[in-house]
Amino acid sequence: MSLRQIRRKIRAWGRRQLYSFFSSLGTLLSHRLGTLMTILVLGIAMVLPLGLYVSVKNLRAIDLEREEWGTITVFLQLGAGEEKVKTFAGRIGQERNADVVTVSPEQGMEEFSAVSGFGQAIDMFEENPLPWVLQVTPRQVENEKFEETVADLGAWLEGQDGVDLVQVDYKWLKRLAGLLELGDAFVTVLTVMFSLAVVVVIANTIRLDVASRSDEISVLNMVGAGNSFIRQPFLYSGFWYGLLGAFLALLLLNLSMFYLQRPLTQLLDAYGNTFEVMGLGGRGSLLVLLAGGVLGFLGAWLSVRRYLRQFRLEDPPRRS
Repeated sequence: MSLRQIRRKIRAWGRRQLYSFFSSLGTLLSHRLGTLMTILVLGIAMVLPLGLYVSVKNLRAIDLEREEWGTITVFLQLGAGEEKVKTFAGRIGQERNADVVTVSPEQGMEEFSAVSGFGQAIDMFEENPLPWVLQVTPRQVENEKFEETVADLGAWLEGQDGVDLVQVDYKWLKRLAGLLELGDAFVTVLTVMFSLAVVVVIANTIRLDVASRSDEISVLNMVGAGNSFIRQPFLYSGFWYGLLGAFLALLLLNLSMFYLQRPLTQLLDAYGNTFEVMGLGGRGSLLVLLAGGVLGFLGAWLSVRRYLRQFRLEDPPRRS
């Protein structure tokens, strides 16, 4: 076979693929109500795992500072002098093998003023009501003995003179991290389950399309059309179903985020948080569209393959 013939066959194959690709979309648009109902089902099925994924993604954007989970906040009694505080901090570092960061009342007031937004109202205080604060972090803590080491250090600090309050914050951070891990597991499970649901829905829809065109398929087979030619329009129909379902899922997700953006922003602003809600982004959206198309293609392929086997069209007709 010459190079010219190969090019001619490639061009013919490309034209046939393009025709099937766009004609299958036209077929779907000609049955608007049925196509819309199927796409709605697919879009709702896809948006559920996407919504959970985005929720977990936004929670993970919060800086949990795992390396500071063992940090203990120590509030000293009011009136403690700077020299006494630094001496106490040095003793903690030597005796308990811990890193200590001291926060003076002035530094604490500056940070509180910047975060709280009270502004000039804080200047009304004649004296600074904040105490000295120590942030104590044990060095070289093994994971197995993490809680034991932090609890032991906290108990030691509570027994020291001049200490007013000892606060250990690692437990809720650890619980939040555990919930995020559980959320990741739920995302994986829901993605698998709803992906199977999408494949099944599209396979059933294509099966009905194939059944309604069984006479046309029989005629094509009689005139010598190959199985690949028969499968083509149905495979592209499945691809369009999946692609349009994924597009609807992205639309529903963005509408939901837009609806929740305002009340969520107000809530976070009330706590002095400047956190911004993140979506999937351009790359993530493209991956969702691609995944939807692939799932639709797979569902259509399974359905048409089963139909061709049922009518014994997979094997080429025997010649007498």
